[in-house]
Amino acid sequence: MLSPGKPFPLGATPSQQGVNFALAAPSAEAVDLCIFDSTGKNEQQRLRLPASTDGIWHGHLPSGKPGLVYAYRVHGPWNPKAGQRFNPAKLLLDPYAREIAGTYDGSDLFLGHDPANLDKRDTRDNAAVALKARVAPPPDPAPPGHSRITTGDRVLYELHVKGQTKLNPAVPAPLRGTYAGLAEPAVLDHLQQLGITTLSLMPVQHRADEPRLLRMGLTNYWGYNTIGWFAPEARYWSGRPGTTPASEFRAMADAIHARGMELVIDVVYNHSAESDELGPTLSMRGIDNALYYHLRADDCSLYENWAGTGNCLNLGEPRVLQLVMDSLRFWACEMGVDGFRFDLAPVLGRADAQRGFDARAPFFAAIAQDPVLSRALLIAEPWDIGPGGYRLGEFPPGWLEWNDRYRDTQRGFWLRQGHGDKAGLGDFAHRFAASSTQFEHHGRAPTASVNFITAHDGFTLRDLVSYDERHNLANGENNRDGHGHNLSNNCGVEGPSDDPAVLALRTRLQRALLATLMLSQGTPMLLAGDELGHSQRGNNNAYCQDNDTTWLAWIGTSAPGSDAARLSAFIARLAALRREAPALRSTRWWPAESPPGASPGIHWLRPDGQPMTPTDWNGTGTALAILFDHEEATESSWLVMVNAGPQAVPFTLPPGTWRLCLSTDPAADPGDGPEALEATVQVPFSSIGIART
Repeated sequence: MLSPGKPFPLGATPSQQGVNFALAAPSAEAVDLCIFDSTGKNEQQRLRLPASTDGIWHGHLPSGKPGLVYAYRVHGPWNPKAGQRFNPAKLLLDPYAREIAGTYDGSDLFLGHDPANLDKRDTRDNAAVALKARVAPPPDPAPPGHSRITTGDRVLYELHVKGQTKLNPAVPAPLRGTYAGLAEPAVLDHLQQLGITTLSLMPVQHRADEPRLLRMGLTNYWGYNTIGWFAPEARYWSGRPGTTPASEFRAMADAIHARGMELVIDVVYNHSAESDELGPTLSMRGIDNALYYHLRADDCSLYENWAGTGNCLNLGEPRVLQLVMDSLRFWACEMGVDGFRFDLAPVLGRADAQRGFDARAPFFAAIAQDPVLSRALLIAEPWDIGPGGYRLGEFPPGWLEWNDRYRDTQRGFWLRQGHGDKAGLGDFAHRFAASSTQFEHHGRAPTASVNFITAHDGFTLRDLVSYDERHNLANGENNRDGHGHNLSNNCGVEGPSDDPAVLALRTRLQRALLATLMLSQGTPMLLAGDELGHSQRGNNNAYCQDNDTTWLAWIGTSAPGSDAARLSAFIARLAALRREAPALRSTRWWPAESPPGASPGIHWLRPDGQPMTPTDWNGTGTALAILFDHEEATESSWLVMVNAGPQAVPFTLPPGTWRLCLSTDPAADPGDGPEALEATVQVPFSSIGIART
């Protein structure tokens, strides 16, 4: 029933003549295509792929059509010490699956090895429960729309598809927690009103939850455990008739683009859900283990573990690199994605285990020459746990990078004054001006630094000023997981408080941190829910909490005068001010030193109006002013007055007529109307004032 077909493209490709199947398994001895009924539980046919071309097994099924459910059995030797883990008793998911049927339940029936003996092959057949692919219809011939935000105007917002809308009463109940829910006008209205330009979605590719979590009744809510790099996660699909996970995702992308906003997705190509040598055989481990994974040179039954998850994909292998590139092009060209945030990105540059990370590795070269992907927004998480794994500032030109040193410096400056881990004025200024030490090389722009105070990993902004310690017992790891050193400040009370003084201080510090973020040079990123005062009750590693710990609580947040409404309005004002002031979103590097009177330029001033000196930079001061001189006679100059100390500080203003546009101190804030200033102005404790001419 199978004709030889073609070795390309990889995956299952439908046409009017049937479906062509192609699988990269160069070390396999034979490959069976297994056809199932529509439930995916009953194997109906087992057909040997008739041809192998350059390591690609392929065949054409004339009777095949979209909707057909299939998986593979791959034959070959079982020799873990040599990296060979073939086991035809285990059904294998096509790495190119566009739709996935079934759910991994963590049972030992998915193990390729005998649970009692790692050296023996498990002979139990798992066809009834294995993950399988469903042949997807041909893509929509109409190309997806795209958006491209001007580099200096970009404001990122990291969110979780489910958590963003699961509790949002403005979203119809059947759509909450779904792609369709995120596309609802009320949701996008809120984000646009905040000044967000770019939505950065946590992983949306199909995942399998870890057995350890499943045994505890938990899931990998964050989604960093991918097993299907072409399949949108079906758990975020509404299930509406006439739609599929892919079509609903595409409609969501179209709705985002219709607002002129960008869509970025978080992608995990550093490892798979098959974990280490004790993990399940779901796909690539059984297809060609030694091809797809980095194996330990001293023992090929073991895996390199630079991601801390048990295994690492080997992008030094051309077929594995092809898988990643094909996946990226699929999301960009067929699903409408504008960019990607790469989880633990140094792993992608470890083509050779002996050489370590290389910014000229095959993956980066392939991206740079690709006519589609080279124009996408590319964001790296620039660290992994492998040797020499911290690579901030070392990615190729054109890439943006999460800057954790910005995060730690701003937390240390605003929250740890009076403590041994506080940050000084020099560190504050260096990070405020886009971390030139890391990024000013090879033509890279200041916007390469993705500045953030909070992200999915760690405390929320509310918790950052409410907890000194992590509270992660719900994760089932005896509070050992998550960061132990958060540079946080509970403002005198651990957790919730009804003390007006404590609440006022927490509000003050949140506003100061947000203002610093939005005024700094670089690309700002906000964490979803921070504008609402969302708390995870002190959990700083809520990766497995698919509940109201992570779901944003929207009830009452839009009520006029509520804390959430005031904080959201404050962020919107910051975003508007950033748009209004070109100097605050400059895409060129400011000179390290600008002589007094030089224009245009940036000038670092003491509160008395005099230039900062080396002694000032290295001292214990907590206040300075940042003067951005205008570039044109018709433009305004801007002054950012920073006071992280415990007392109000008088600032002598530069010559000119100055008006206060915004203060992070609620009592000193002029609101909607700029306020004329005298020659000297008092900047309250732990606050920022922004003035213009």
